[in-house]
Amino acid sequence: MYKLYVNLNYYNLKRRDFMQMAGMGTAGAMLLPSFPTMGNPIAEQALLSPGIEVAAKKILADVALNTAKSSGASYADVRIGRYLNQFVFTREVKVQNIVNTESFGVGIRVIVNGTWGFASTHNVTEEGIKIATNQAVAIAKANSKLQTEPVQLAPAKSYGEVSWKAPIEKNAMEVPISEKVDLLMSANNAAMKNGANFITTALFFVNEQKYFASTDGSYIDQDVHRLWPYMQITAIDRENNKFKTRQGLGAPMGMGYEYLSGSDSGKIDGGAGLKMYKDSYDLVEDATMGAEQAKEMLSAPSVKPGKYDLVLEPNHLGLTIHESVGHPLELDRVLGYEANYAGTSFATLDKWKTKKFKYGSDIVNLVADKTQKGSLGAVGYDDEGVQCKEWDLVKDGVLVNYQAIRDQVHMLGEDESHGCCYSQSWNDVQFQRMPNVSLKPGEDKYSVNDMIKDVEKGVYIIGRGSYSIDQQRYNFQFGGTLFYEIENGAIKGMLNDVAYQSNTQEFWNSCSKICDKDDYRLFGSFFDGKGQPSQVSAVSHGSSTTRFDGVNVINTGRNI
Repeated sequence: MYKLYVNLNYYNLKRRDFMQMAGMGTAGAMLLPSFPTMGNPIAEQALLSPGIEVAAKKILADVALNTAKSSGASYADVRIGRYLNQFVFTREVKVQNIVNTESFGVGIRVIVNGTWGFASTHNVTEEGIKIATNQAVAIAKANSKLQTEPVQLAPAKSYGEVSWKAPIEKNAMEVPISEKVDLLMSANNAAMKNGANFITTALFFVNEQKYFASTDGSYIDQDVHRLWPYMQITAIDRENNKFKTRQGLGAPMGMGYEYLSGSDSGKIDGGAGLKMYKDSYDLVEDATMGAEQAKEMLSAPSVKPGKYDLVLEPNHLGLTIHESVGHPLELDRVLGYEANYAGTSFATLDKWKTKKFKYGSDIVNLVADKTQKGSLGAVGYDDEGVQCKEWDLVKDGVLVNYQAIRDQVHMLGEDESHGCCYSQSWNDVQFQRMPNVSLKPGEDKYSVNDMIKDVEKGVYIIGRGSYSIDQQRYNFQFGGTLFYEIENGAIKGMLNDVAYQSNTQEFWNSCSKICDKDDYRLFGSFFDGKGQPSQVSAVSHGSSTTRFDGVNVINTGRNI
């Protein structure tokens, strides 16, 4: 039996829980820079409350739009948001905490005298919305006295009254807490039985119910679902005073509870006898495998520094994509308007304007896409009411575009937003956020085992680890979770203390082979930080296992 220590209605996370979450994955993209607005504690059953009807939302939205126009706004939009969270934390035989919260309110954004103004309120009544709208107008008027260049807002289509719902099969909020706890405890028990000394597991569930309306004539109702199964396993060698930690191989996903079904159809061959997870995740199986691998890591030899061909699986490569492609191709970073958390960018406009800048080798095709099914960033429309789409960032190795929203695209000579505007809550202003950024798979039939056979001296890297990248998103160093030495086309054994160093352009130009679509999987960042005041967003990065030739590998161990 496990011991149950829970608090069902917990508002502010305890410092212990915050530190636990902040350490999850150790990868920077997964770190929690500041926790999003949690809202008010609610009972578990309240997570299934339908909230106010769409017709009522439209009436309230029109109050904001009409008030803004009558007060001199040339443009206005309103977002009525209900944000539901459920987080379950366990460790070994204990449930550490269960968090259920709801945040509900309205954010109003206006343009007056060519200048933005924003205000929000949790008083979701006609009177409360009028007050907040007038405040947004007053802020815009005050700011306009300092504005040197008026906002240039790209046109947006009027979609009328439309809706979008995440295509989930099973709403995670409908699954009883007892079933979720049983799943985590089964994973914990499996890990401990197979040699783990410690295990931490958690489940994160988010439901965003978002209503957007604007003076452009759109009234958009959306229902977004995300989940993240987290696991960290530690094995200890007390005799030699060593320990090793293995992260879970499941990814955060824009899916329902069906992702946690553990279906065999969602598993794929990761090469070298390893199981990987694609459309479903078996937490118990991964815990069993993880405990065994953590023990094996304790006795694995340390890597010898040198040049290696790297075979990078998607759960690892996703973080590298996030840091070396996703962030540096945010237009506000390129222009130097944004530097918080991730710095600015080496990929400046002069490089893009040449239409010849080789970001990567000829087989590198990187796309932005907020419509990708199952991804964390998937929505029908962004938080400016722009219908989402896919577009090229790097095509055949050449830098061809950035990520930009309605008030930015004119700087690129374009007249249509890319549809990548987002706010973490009704209480925060929306701004440009990273969409899903992914590497397209190879066109020819090619498996992980085929790739390993083609490598004479290499390292196969699985999962995320620590990383470092400079403020221009150029020079970097990445670690991982599991490392396997490849010698003469075969896996020789496990390695320790592996990290690779390169710069963004050199690294992506060393890309020599990409597995086909059958190996394509999503990595996810559940809490990606940006901005000041800071906000978080959720974003996925898809890829197939990919080879990079002649990359510098260093030894990160203390005793070499």
